Amino acid sequence: MIVHNDKSVFSLKKMTLASMFASITIVMSFISIPLPFSPVPITGQTFALMLSGSLLYPITSLFSMIIYLALGAVGIPVFAGFHGGISILLGPTGGYLLAMPIASFVISSLMRIADTSFFKLILANIIGGILIVYALGVLQLSVVAGLEIKKAVLLGAVPYTLGDLIKVLTSSYLSLKLKPVLKMYKD
Repeated sequence: MIVHNDKSVFSLKKMTLASMFASITIVMSFISIPLPFSPVPITGQTFALMLSGSLLYPITSLFSMIIYLALGAVGIPVFAGFHGGISILLGPTGGYLLAMPIASFVISSLMRIADTSFFKLILANIIGGILIVYALGVLQLSVVAGLEIKKAVLLGAVPYTLGDLIKVLTSSYLSLKLKPVLKMYKD
């Protein structure tokens, strides 16, 4: 049941925000730079995931990433490189994508614990946007590609760490600036 107040899990405002951040994630997935030595491209998806987790309530953030994955799973080309379909989620890069709802939920949950600070945003985005995404992504890369974990880490995590740390800093700064505008943390 949809209730028209902001305290409901499925309020119009929260559904709109979840859809908006799913759309932002789609747009950011079009930023895709393939690397010749890895099946994992550099993308803007994790940046959008960090923004979603930093700015939205946990359930809203979770739904934004579920919407994104559902659109891609049914074949709409919303994943990196204009790809779509369940085969992407089951392939070598699928673990990174499947980690996104969990990661955004964790980031958002960490942001709800106490007052927001730049340091707290950075820490939450590192935990969710890097550690959780890398853990699930590298695990699936290892299994699907038949790589030892060490080799999967070298191909699927190490080359991306510096860029992801830049995404953490940028999304954390941007989230601090957008939070008052969006007023996401007021119940």
